[in-house]
Amino acid sequence: MNYQHKKYINRAFYLAQKGMGSVAPNPMVGCVIVKNENIIGEGYHKKFGKPHAEINAIKSVKNKKTIEGSSIYITLEPCSHYGKTPPCVDEIINYKPKEVIISNKDPNPKINGKGIKKLKENNINVIEGINDVIGKELNKRFFLNQKYKMPYIILKWAETKDGFIAKTNGESKWISNDVSRTLVHKWRSEESGILIGVQTAIKDNPKLTVRRWKGKNPIRIIVDPNNRLHNTAKVLKEKPITLIYNTTTTKKKKSNFFIKINPFSIHNIIQDVYKKGISSIMVEGGTKTINYFINSNLWHEARIFVSNKKFKKGVIAPNLNFENANKEDINGDELHITNNNA
Repeated sequence: MNYQHKKYINRAFYLAQKGMGSVAPNPMVGCVIVKNENIIGEGYHKKFGKPHAEINAIKSVKNKKTIEGSSIYITLEPCSHYGKTPPCVDEIINYKPKEVIISNKDPNPKINGKGIKKLKENNINVIEGINDVIGKELNKRFFLNQKYKMPYIILKWAETKDGFIAKTNGESKWISNDVSRTLVHKWRSEESGILIGVQTAIKDNPKLTVRRWKGKNPIRIIVDPNNRLHNTAKVLKEKPITLIYNTTTTKKKKSNFFIKINPFSIHNIIQDVYKKGISSIMVEGGTKTINYFINSNLWHEARIFVSNKKFKKGVIAPNLNFENANKEDINGDELHITNNNA
């Protein structure tokens, strides 16, 4: 029976992942409805503010009467409160399944066991903790948001084999390759925000958008304490929202929001970003900005491309201490590092 539970929960995980980049700050959730060892319905949370996975799964069942006595597999405890949508747990109860199998309890204080309790009160058997480690990894952003009230922070950069992030003149374009640049655009589409320092904005003049991948553009965040960003900067001319954090000015100009932070610090910027509903951030540079996050222990993952090229001299790559981190090689030229002390 445990094998069957894992089988259908894994299918629900697969469905849940389809919501990556579209449901934040909500979690990714998948749902599978099983009757007589056959899947009769399935669904996932497709977009923030739209119907949840359970509702989409129920809608997909052709004959709704067959849901009675079924087993419903959900990656996360069903919601029990009114938010953007009505409580999913009430809809589940209406169809009288015999059991609900869940990977993770919802850490949101508004739910956190209330959905499970309501199911049990209505004589529906509840099984928890099926592949819960996988479930927590799937929704690591959401779980961290709920626990620490801060965004999930990913550091990203490319460096040469001899440890440089750019040449002496600041040029860094050709450290990585076409494949890695496409992968970065995929990563951007999966996060709520993307952050760089003003020097990178001036030197590289990036758009910080998703162009090589189909997906939503992240909100752009520029750390610019002394208002050095030029009016000609591409981040001020493209449509996606840009937040420019500085020490003197609060104003709005088209889709650009200049925000005064006092006292000015990475911690205070991150707190303000989270208050604005940005649940995850990819920090793309440069070295000075990334080192601020490292030195403040404000990071949860680092994704580093290591090229076979050598610059011999130039801008030194960020200084990441591996002692308190899990280091994993990916495809031979990419490091994925997890911060154990975050």
